[in-house]
Amino acid sequence: MDPVTPEDFAALLTPEGHALLDSLRDYDPAQELAVATRLRREHPAALVSAALGQARLRQRAVAKFGAEDAHRMYFTPGGGEMATRASVASYRAERLAALGVRSLADLCCGIGGDALALARLGIRVLAVDRDPLTVAVARANAEALGLADLIEVREADVTEVDTAGYDAVFIDPARRGGRGRVFDPESYSPPLSWAVETARAAKFAAIKIAPGIPHEAVPAEAEAEWISDHGDVKEAVLWFGTAPGEIRATLLPGPRALATTDPLPDPQAGPVGRYLYEPDGAVIRAHLVAEVAEQLGGRLIDPTIAYITADELRATPYATSYEITDVLPFGLKKLKALMRERGVGILTVKKRGSAIEPEELRRKVKPQGPHSATVFLTRVAGAPSMLIGSPAAAAAAGAEPSAGAQEAAGPRR
Repeated sequence: MDPVTPEDFAALLTPEGHALLDSLRDYDPAQELAVATRLRREHPAALVSAALGQARLRQRAVAKFGAEDAHRMYFTPGGGEMATRASVASYRAERLAALGVRSLADLCCGIGGDALALARLGIRVLAVDRDPLTVAVARANAEALGLADLIEVREADVTEVDTAGYDAVFIDPARRGGRGRVFDPESYSPPLSWAVETARAAKFAAIKIAPGIPHEAVPAEAEAEWISDHGDVKEAVLWFGTAPGEIRATLLPGPRALATTDPLPDPQAGPVGRYLYEPDGAVIRAHLVAEVAEQLGGRLIDPTIAYITADELRATPYATSYEITDVLPFGLKKLKALMRERGVGILTVKKRGSAIEPEELRRKVKPQGPHSATVFLTRVAGAPSMLIGSPAAAAAAGAEPSAGAQEAAGPRR
C-alpha cells in the first residue's frame, strides 16, 4: 500500500472524500484496477488512491471494530493492526469507569480505539501520539463517532505530557520496531520502565503489554491481567491502584475472571483419563493452570504441558473439554489407519509440545469420510504421543462435533 501523507488524508475528510469513501464501502478489492480507472476520470488520482487504501483498511477492520464503526472510522495500515479490539477496549473502559475514573490521559493513543471506548462511557480523554498522521486519524475518528467533545487529541512526545490533572493514565507503548515485533519490554517505545514510573505517579493506571511478558518483569505493586477474546489471547495489562500482586485471567465475552494473589504450585502429572481439558490461553499465560486443575479435580498429562486430564466431566468456562478415546505413541501410519477405519473426514489437529505441523499431518493422513475427530499431538510422561477424541459436549449428546480448523502450537507452561 502506498504511504499516505497527512495532506492525502485531509482530502478524505472533504465532502468529495466522504462521498468517495461511501461509494467504496462494498467494493471488491479484486476489481480494484477497474474501479480505480473509472474513479480517476472524475476524481484526482491521489484522492482515489487514498480512498481505495482506506476502503481496504475499513474492510479489514470490521472483524476488530464491527461493521458499523469500521465503515465510519479511519485507519493507518499499522494503526489498524495494533489498535485494541473493540470488545477488549470496552471491557477495560468499563473497569476504569467502575473505579470512578472520569478523566484519563491516553498515552500512545494510536488511531484512538481505546479513547473511543472510554469516551462512550462519558470519560474525558486526552489522547496523545507523536506521529502527525496518526494524530489526524485519531482526531477524525473522534469526530466521525460523535465523541470529539470528550476527546482532546494532541500531537506530542508522551514523555513530556503532564498527566497530573487526570484521574487515570493508560499507556500503550509501541511493541513493533523496524524489524518487527519487539520482545524486550525495555525496547518498547517508550520503555516499560518509563511507563511503570508514570503509572506509579497516578491514582489509577493501566499499561498494555505483550502477553508473553515474563512474570518476573511484573512490578510487585501491580496487578497483572491476561485477556482473551473468544479463546484468543489479545493482550496483557499491568494495573496500578487496583489489586497489588494479583494475577488475573479474564475471558471475553463475559467477562469471566480467574484471579489469585497466591498461585498454587504446579499440579502433579498422571495418566490420561477419560477427559482432556485445554485451558484458555489467558489462563496459561497467567500461570493459573493449577487453579483450573484443582477446580476440575484433574492432573497434568506431563509436567511440561498445559493439558489437564480427569476421569470425570465437569463444566468450566476456563477450559475446553474433550472426551478421549485413544492414547497412543505418536505414529503416522497408526493414525492414518485409525482415521480410515473410523471414516474420519474432518480432522482437527491441535498440538502442544510437538514439532509436527498440523497442516503437514493433515496432508499425510488425507482424512476421508462422514465423521470427525480431534487429535492432540503432545507429550505424555515425556513421550511423544497422540490423543484422539472429540469435544465432550458433542460426545455426551451423541452428536458429531462440528468441524474445526487446525490450530497452531499454544504456549507451553
